[in-house]
Amino acid sequence: MLSLVRRKLAATASSSLSGSLGRVRSAVVLSHANQALYLKRGSEHIHSFCNQGNPNVSANFDVQVLNVVSNIRIHNSTSVWSRSYSSDSGELVEAVVPYMGESITDGTIATFLRKPGDHVDIDEPIAQVETDKVTIDVASPESGIIKEFLAKEGDTVEPGTKIAIISKSSEGVTHVAPSEKPPSKAASEPSPAPAEKEKMDKQMPKAETTLPKDKPKVPSPPNSRSSPSEPQLPPKERERRVPMTRLRKRVATRLKDSQNTFALLTTFNDVDMTNLMKLRSEYKDAFLEKHGVKLGLMSGFVKAAVSGLQNQPIINAVIDGDDIIYRDYIDISIAVGTPKGLVVPVIRNAERMNFADIEKEINTLAKKATDGSISIDEMAGGSFTISNGGVYGSLLSTPIINPPQSAILGMHSIVNHPMVVGGQIVSRPMMYIALTYDHRLIDGREAVFFLRRIKDVIEDPRRLLLDI
Repeated sequence: MLSLVRRKLAATASSSLSGSLGRVRSAVVLSHANQALYLKRGSEHIHSFCNQGNPNVSANFDVQVLNVVSNIRIHNSTSVWSRSYSSDSGELVEAVVPYMGESITDGTIATFLRKPGDHVDIDEPIAQVETDKVTIDVASPESGIIKEFLAKEGDTVEPGTKIAIISKSSEGVTHVAPSEKPPSKAASEPSPAPAEKEKMDKQMPKAETTLPKDKPKVPSPPNSRSSPSEPQLPPKERERRVPMTRLRKRVATRLKDSQNTFALLTTFNDVDMTNLMKLRSEYKDAFLEKHGVKLGLMSGFVKAAVSGLQNQPIINAVIDGDDIIYRDYIDISIAVGTPKGLVVPVIRNAERMNFADIEKEINTLAKKATDGSISIDEMAGGSFTISNGGVYGSLLSTPIINPPQSAILGMHSIVNHPMVVGGQIVSRPMMYIALTYDHRLIDGREAVFFLRRIKDVIEDPRRLLLDI
């Protein structure tokens, strides 16, 4: 009789268990080993109940199985829908500030080119960092969606600083189960109790419904005659305060240091541009057809400066403490004005270049300086600088030395002046040139000889061919 009862209870428990677990996916059961252990313990209780002769074993066991299954469903649904796919699968990458140059340790975030939520491609610029010399782009390391920015415009950052988080997948947010709706703002904020609402109403000031008895006093008109000790200044609303860019700060600091350190002196001369302009007019088409660049006046002045520096090596030298460093190379810096400020790209080894090489290099560096893509290495160094203020219409100026160089040549606009040529007064296209030099190192004799060599070469370009 006892064995018959055992077989009947076991059969009932087996059918109940298979019917309950049939509604649960096999993958969920395998991923929850603790529930399986619980079922195993439940089967052990069956034998214990059977030995005691408990008639309600089958019913109690069904209730336990249903509770376990419902717990498995709830737990499995919550864990699947609440996990963040981007964080668990490594979908987040960080955009960092790149290396900015050997002499640059930090920069300022000038602007963000994209906004959080925008899609960016790999190597696409998302921000611009302004340094003392150039503006550097911060590129996205991967294609994806900008999740957030870790810095803001105006912050000072160093190479390697994280400024943005990029999600390679568009599913970068936490998912919510479909059956669970996010609570509304009105439901999450409980309404104030009637007593509290009445108390708040009492504390709020009541609007005045009666007009004041006393009429406001009309202000007296201001005195038309102001005191002579009080100057009339424009209102502050008509003024704008804008912080200086790092490039402008750097230029201001270097130029002021130049005035404080060097013994600046400027010498002038005038140049007849007739022969150089005639040479340019005659050969510009053939020059463009062969070399692919236009023949300009700057290449002639660069060649003239190279000849002058070779004749007067002290102009190409520099003071270092108690020593003088003579350079056996000639790197010509060309001052270029850009919307963001003054930059000075360098033509390396100008003594080895011809007119075509110089024109190509000038065009390449000027284009990079204008669009902001010039690098630090392309502006580092330089032994002598040429500044062409004539492109802006300057007739005469005194340029300031670009430290640590010792001299700078200033070019100006070409204007027709009456000149005495062969005993007759004729109109000639003339240009004033200026040489500012460090009088601690360079005497007036060398400075005048250098400027005179510039004049001779420009007025008779055949001297370059004959080296005389």
